Order: sequence, then structure tokens, then C-alpha cells
Amino acid sequence: MKLRATLIGFTAILMWSFLALFTSASGRMPPFQLSAICFAIGSIPGLAVLVVNPSRLALLKQPAKVWLTGIAGLFGYHFLYFTALRNAPAVEAGLVAYLWPLLIVVGSALLPGERLRWYHVTGALAGLCGTFLIVARNGIDFNGAYAVGYGAAFLSAFTWSGYSLLTRRFDAVSTDVVTGFCLATSILSLVCHLGLETTIWPETGFEWLAVAGLGLLPVGAAFYAWDYGVKNGDIQILGAASYAAPLLSTLILTLFGFAEPSWRIALACLLVTGGAVLAAQDMFRRKIQPAVAAE
Repeated sequence: MKLRATLIGFTAILMWSFLALFTSASGRMPPFQLSAICFAIGSIPGLAVLVVNPSRLALLKQPAKVWLTGIAGLFGYHFLYFTALRNAPAVEAGLVAYLWPLLIVVGSALLPGERLRWYHVTGALAGLCGTFLIVARNGIDFNGAYAVGYGAAFLSAFTWSGYSLLTRRFDAVSTDVVTGFCLATSILSLVCHLGLETTIWPETGFEWLAVAGLGLLPVGAAFYAWDYGVKNGDIQILGAASYAAPLLSTLILTLFGFAEPSWRIALACLLVTGGAVLAAQDMFRRKIQPAVAAE
């Protein structure tokens, strides 16, 4: 059960790796407008389930703290991340924002039944180093003039890691509530768009397909898979493995001609993969021990 849930959680990481490709192909739509549309699309699978099985509507009746955590996690993270990109260079803001997998691994020590081992932290740090090689391939330059952006990036990392850890504490809450989180995030993003941005629509059918792909996968199904994974799987492994997202994203962009292959990608592959394997020691031991006992 735990292995299956961990693998389901990892599919969210795989879907997030397509975020950059779909975003690049979606045209010039401003971020909050894109977020509003994509989260609306992302709610469709959950709404379909509720229409087919109306009895599941009762599962949406949850305490206020569950709704506040979910909405703050999804909308809060994206609001802060977009704010960071508006107020700091993308490279530096991205590096700070990608502290969230490490924060999940370290913060997991506070969860009931979890023990933080040296290989969890080491694996997460290896993933962070791999991410550094990918994101900072053209160099970095932290400048105090962008303090607001860096602060927003750190808060976004703290917000997403906090949401993931708190979600684990709501393990009895059905993943159906993610539908409500997506709808609320879409509405709040629309409010931000109307107040802060100029509306720009996709110009081609291909751009609309990219927007639909964003809504169905990295800004849709991924959040359902992540919710189920962190509630029922190994959150420490998922935290360390999350560093695979920027690596896989770069590999996908390279495959489709949006980026050039380099030694940095190869070394990042070793760091991220090695870090994930190291952090997953507990899972491997659980698989080996029953096999040995069976002999």
C-alpha cells in the first residue's frame, strides 16, 4: 500500500516535469490568467467523479482548517511564486523556491511515525545540488535590490512544503477535496488577474492544446496524485525525488529543441538520481527483507 501510494505520488513529479514545456508552448498569456484557466480545467476530473457518484459530495464537508490549508497551499504557493518572478531574476528566484523538497524532507521529522535519517537529508541535498546545476547554468548573482522577490520565493517554498506536510496529517481526508482546492484557486487567480494583468488569449489551436495539457496534467491531475501520495506514501522519498522535476523538465525541453544538451545535465542526472536512491533506502530495505524471509 505504501509503495503504491509513493509511486502514485511520483507520477505528480513526472507531470510537473512537463510544466515548462507546456508553459513555453502556451503563448503569452499572463501567469494569473493562465493559473485561473488551468486550475478550472484541473477541477474537471474531480467534478466528473462527483457527477458520476453524487454520494461523494459528502466527502467535501471538511473542517475549515482543511480548506484553509488546501487553498493556502495551492493558491498561496502560486501567488508567491509569481510574485517572486515579478520581483527577482528567474534563476535566483527559482533556486530559492526549490528549497521546498529539502524542507519537506527535514520537516518530516515532525510527523508522527516518521524518523529523519542522515541519508534522507543527504539525498535531498544531492538533489538540490543537481537542481543548482540545471537552473544556474548561466550563473547566479544574488542582489539585495531583489530582496522582495527572494523573500517571496522563500515563502513559496515554505508554503508548499508546509502544505505537503500538513496534508499528511489530514490522511483521513478524501482526495476529493482537491477538486474544491482547484476551484477556489481558479477563482482567486481570476481575481488577481482582473486586478493586476491585461487579458491575452492564445492565438493558435496549438497554444490552446498546451493550455489544456497544463490544466489536465501538471496543474490538474498532479495535485490529486500528490495529495494521495503524501497522505499514504513515503513523504521523505517523495520530498527527495521531487528534485527530479527540474531535471526531467530540462531533459524534455532538450528533447523538443528548447534547450541544448551539456555536461551539466549529465552531472545533474547523477546527483538527482543518486540522491533519490539514497533517500529511498528504507523502501529498498522493506522490499529486500520480506524476500530474504521468504527464502
